[in-house]
Amino acid sequence: MGIIKPLPELLISQIAAGEVVERPAAVLKELLENSLDAGATRIDVQLEEGGVRLIRVTDDGNGIAPEDLPLALARHATSKIASLDDLERVGSYGFRGEALASIASVARVSITSRHASQSRAFRLRSESDPVEPAALAGGTVVEVADLYFNTPARRKFLKTEATEFAHCDEVVRRMALARPDVAFTLTHNGSAKRRLAGADFPRRAREIIGEEFFPHARPLDAVAGPLRLSGLAALPAYSRSGRDEQYFFVNGRFVRDKLLTHAARQAWADILHGQRHPAYVLFLELDPAGVDVNVHPAKTEVRFRDARGIHQFVFHALQRALAAPLSSAASPPEASPAFVPSAFSYARQSGFAVGEPAARSYLEFARAAFDAAETAVSPAPTVAYPEDGSAPLLGYAIAQLHGVFILAQNANGLVLVDMHAAHERILYEKLKYSLDAGPPATQSLLVPLLLSASEAEMATASEQSEVLAELGFAIAAAGPRELAVRSLPALLAGGNAVDLVRSLLRDLAEHPASRVIETRRNELLATMACHGAVRAHRLLSPPEMNALLRQMEETERADQCNHGRPTWVQLSMAELDRLFMRGR
Repeated sequence: MGIIKPLPELLISQIAAGEVVERPAAVLKELLENSLDAGATRIDVQLEEGGVRLIRVTDDGNGIAPEDLPLALARHATSKIASLDDLERVGSYGFRGEALASIASVARVSITSRHASQSRAFRLRSESDPVEPAALAGGTVVEVADLYFNTPARRKFLKTEATEFAHCDEVVRRMALARPDVAFTLTHNGSAKRRLAGADFPRRAREIIGEEFFPHARPLDAVAGPLRLSGLAALPAYSRSGRDEQYFFVNGRFVRDKLLTHAARQAWADILHGQRHPAYVLFLELDPAGVDVNVHPAKTEVRFRDARGIHQFVFHALQRALAAPLSSAASPPEASPAFVPSAFSYARQSGFAVGEPAARSYLEFARAAFDAAETAVSPAPTVAYPEDGSAPLLGYAIAQLHGVFILAQNANGLVLVDMHAAHERILYEKLKYSLDAGPPATQSLLVPLLLSASEAEMATASEQSEVLAELGFAIAAAGPRELAVRSLPALLAGGNAVDLVRSLLRDLAEHPASRVIETRRNELLATMACHGAVRAHRLLSPPEMNALLRQMEETERADQCNHGRPTWVQLSMAELDRLFMRGR
């Protein structure tokens, strides 16, 4: 072991570079953040060889004064904070004052800038000390060339040119979503890859995420005290196999936060099943003093002062947006306000008082839904078409297709409804409401239903008798290999009781925990709803079909069934015209 010695300044910077400059995309992120902090309204990015050969960022921001240029490459020199209080309430993207110094220690850096108060521009190169005059109309140009030229071992850890460019492109996507008012261009090896004009948020999101996202996206804008959550959340019909379309911004800064990701995942848990992942672009705004962004050098991790309050707010805001009945669904994204962070100007808060939002009463639609003792869709009076030609969201039924789909006509055109999937969701929500309100209403069978059972099913029925009773079932042994079902939940009395009981026993056998009601309640209720819903190939009368449509409009999460699949599809008149080439 040697004696303790201070490290050379260059080695200190290169150690810091190992945390900040992970790859070309990390360099680009720091440069873009500096441009945005400088008030840029247009940013041009030029890359060569995936950013390893060259990263050039040109902006029209305020520029850097010539006397400040040498400090721009010095470690821990910044214009964005000056005290601990500033650090605790930081509202800018950058604040650490070490990014450019770290970059300059592993690459050749050139900064050309013209401050708004100067009549000419000046340039500083990392290889030479003097600041020299240069030609530039305004703003700043930062060039980072030959990344890791002096640390070749680091270059070996980089991926292919295409992979490194993809990471750089993703950085531009995130920044462009965070600041839709700023114009961005991205060029790679002389080829233009992105040209984004300044726009409102819906247009920018359409450009970045794509057209397929928007038909399934629901806008939200929820406020609770100092907290605001806004953006777009996609319904399960647009679920993804990966997390590639999950964008969460805290005070305009893209973050990867386990708490926020968990809150979002929980909000989709009741409508998204399997290994699919939700898609969303969300902006959380709060008092900067309530979030610590000084957690990691890359600034993509944060820590909240009131973590539980933030989690509950995000979860409930998303859950309400996704669960909104069709009749009260928010306006389409094109008509929504631009969700742009509001310059991070917040009053200091000593803490957050985020109360639990009142749960929407299921009683409103439960009273208007099926009769509690019937599973089949109860007939409803035929509704006359209004004289003004208007119609409900899902319109009025005109036919049934092969006993599977309901065809309805609304103001926009044709509506196709999967009647089993739709009824399954309605029953599922009613079962949840019934269980939340207390013991579910049951219907006793005049003649007990007898079914043969295996030893495992007999044992499960005996061991889980209390759980079955809580769900509304009275099941007891009627013989060595026979079970007697004496009562069922009233909502499911008309379903296939044999299949329902067998599926329920199978689920309970796989999860025999004593608290199965709390831990797997929704899965059990989903199984019950699936077996209790109206089956395919059952013919419905027009009043029955219309009753189902009206209940869908008043049911939360009616856009998708319990397995995350859509329950209805709209075909507009324009789409129908295109199918038949009308107007051509």
